[in-house]
Amino acid sequence: MQQHPDFAFELERLTYTKHYMQQLLEESQRDVKSSQDEIRKSMADLEYLDSSLSYINILTNARFFEMARTQKEGLEAIQLKPYFARIHFRKEDEPDELLYIGKTSLFHRETQEPIIVDWRSPVANVYYDGRLGDLTYQVRDEEFEGHLYSKRQYRIEEGELLAIRDIDLTTNDELLQEALAGKADTRLTEIVSTIQAEQNAIIRANLKQPIIVQGAAGSGKTTIALHRISYFLYTMGEHFPSEKLMILAPSKLFMDYIGDVLPELGVGRICQTTYTEYVLNATGLKLKLTDSDAKLEQLTATEKLDSEALFVTRVKGTLTYREMMQRYVHKLEQEMAEQFEDVYIEKYRIIKASRLKKLFLKEFAYMPVEKRLERIKIILQSDVNRKRKQLLAMLSTKYEDALDRALYGIRDDARRKARLTLILDERDERLPAIEKEGKKTATVYMRRFKKFNIKKLYREWLTDEQLQANLAANWSDKERTTFFTAHQKERWELEDLAALYYLHAKLKGVADAWKMRVVFIDEVQDYSEFQLAALQDGLETDMFTMVGDLAQGIHSYRALTSWDPVKTLFPRATYTTLQKSYRTTIEIMNLANQVLEQMDENLPLVEPVVRHGREPEFYDMPTFEGDKIAQLYREIIGRGHRSVALICKTRTEAENIHMRLLKFDLPVQLIGNQSDLSGESLLIVPSHLAKGLEFDAVLVVAFDEPFRDHPIDRKLLYVAMTRPMHELHMVGVLGNHIISRRNQDA
Repeated sequence: MQQHPDFAFELERLTYTKHYMQQLLEESQRDVKSSQDEIRKSMADLEYLDSSLSYINILTNARFFEMARTQKEGLEAIQLKPYFARIHFRKEDEPDELLYIGKTSLFHRETQEPIIVDWRSPVANVYYDGRLGDLTYQVRDEEFEGHLYSKRQYRIEEGELLAIRDIDLTTNDELLQEALAGKADTRLTEIVSTIQAEQNAIIRANLKQPIIVQGAAGSGKTTIALHRISYFLYTMGEHFPSEKLMILAPSKLFMDYIGDVLPELGVGRICQTTYTEYVLNATGLKLKLTDSDAKLEQLTATEKLDSEALFVTRVKGTLTYREMMQRYVHKLEQEMAEQFEDVYIEKYRIIKASRLKKLFLKEFAYMPVEKRLERIKIILQSDVNRKRKQLLAMLSTKYEDALDRALYGIRDDARRKARLTLILDERDERLPAIEKEGKKTATVYMRRFKKFNIKKLYREWLTDEQLQANLAANWSDKERTTFFTAHQKERWELEDLAALYYLHAKLKGVADAWKMRVVFIDEVQDYSEFQLAALQDGLETDMFTMVGDLAQGIHSYRALTSWDPVKTLFPRATYTTLQKSYRTTIEIMNLANQVLEQMDENLPLVEPVVRHGREPEFYDMPTFEGDKIAQLYREIIGRGHRSVALICKTRTEAENIHMRLLKFDLPVQLIGNQSDLSGESLLIVPSHLAKGLEFDAVLVVAFDEPFRDHPIDRKLLYVAMTRPMHELHMVGVLGNHIISRRNQDA
């Protein structure tokens, strides 16, 4: 390949950048050590000096230490790849600039000239979106004009400049092609250098509005969500600390998969969890949930789905079920409101019940029930204290007047003395008693209101026929019987979490530690309407970024089958579709599109980027032949691929194949929800866990558990077929493969 004419210039620029970074790194290391030494010295001084000065020194140096350490870690993270692109750009009425774009900013200390520009900065958006020539760009909602002369991409590895390419919208983006031709285990962390215009638009879309993304398999939904988090913190981090951002991942396996990406993007302490873990943490409930995957496997093993059996599962995810929970909360509110009575100290009424009831039902109606009671107790204490003092002052005056009348109005000494003694005794007994009673009036009064036991309340709803008849009046007798019968034995399912979280939010309130302000949800198609609505209710925000693919909605029996309900729940949301796949080759996607065509959702076909590869291969094996599978794996590895997955329909078949392959001297790893992915083994993955993951090559294997011509099975097969970047192999009883039959018919 011919060397770029500016190679020497760019090599010198990279050398300068690395040298300057090294200087800063050495300074940061010295600053870290110096701050540590000063902290140690101040800690020692605490033992024998006036401690205030030492405490100030410790706090000051701790701040310096944190700043130095942060700079040191930031420089170390980009040292071997400082930047990936450059724009030759002129802002309006300013001189030309060569701006080098990387994962973080770096400015010259003396001149404040940018050495590296952060990819999230407004001017860097020109690289992702800008056509060559005159253009406009936005900074904090203000529009600026400029001229883009050129865009340039770099391939830098281990600090070495390997290649330079000048690009515009008419040239083939070779860097993207190279990234797609690379390995699955490195591509996720390098996506920032190959973000495409339609992806960039979503990443930088209005951060104060919710967004829904229907993205085809391989369209970059996950990386868009991760980069949007990074962009959000860069742009709005002053107002939204990272601890108040949450990404809900489909599984712990998936969290491990993306684990290296967020730190690479400069995202630190964001809450990364699953929906189940979040709900259990936020509510503090100790529940042993049934295995939701077992239900999926049961459904995929059944020739015909039992609508009665699925009624309970489906109904718990509906907004109708939320309405029932709303009626339940209202019922509990009314029962609690009836407990309010007039508040007395001795015989004197301090506050009317009607005022307290108005506070509870109207003025504080926006708050969770227990929070209302806490506020009412504070008001009650304040009123009681104030009126107790007024009462004591009034009674003291009354007794003083009575004493004066007795002292000056009764002439008989014996009678006067007896009267004075009586008044004094009554005063000295009554006033302290009122003082004592008044101090505990609010506490004693509020004891009538018991704390809610959410688990017990929800269990009561599940098992009380009369309660169900009152709150679910629209159910038919058959539906009510089905629901009631299903809950005679206590068992907790994933579908119950939305109702439990909703009740907790409305009755107790979500604790500040779990009151997230911004939420990012991956694989949102696997959420029900009630799950999303409950999160929205509990967090009291609609700032959600939701990405998913209905074609991969393998839990459609309990989750979304359309985006319309989500648009209704989030009326401010923008809705975007991504139909281009950057993962698979044209040959693989053409085959997967055959499955997509058979789905009920009537989704448009996926458009693969122009990248060709091996044709998908079919291996007809009437029975399991471990030696042939082992040989196929070795051939794939021999072609330079690192991450290879064998995907089965069910967990049961994955376990069986794993056991069989252990006999063939093959490095195999069975993947479960909690597994860490190993790049050194053939990964055996049940199809439902493969969602969101990608591999260099995939073997879709079916022996005992074929992919049937059924809505859920079609989606499971589609998920499996869209995981590989380079090679797809269909192995097993081919007559049982949906795609094989269609392929053979064609």
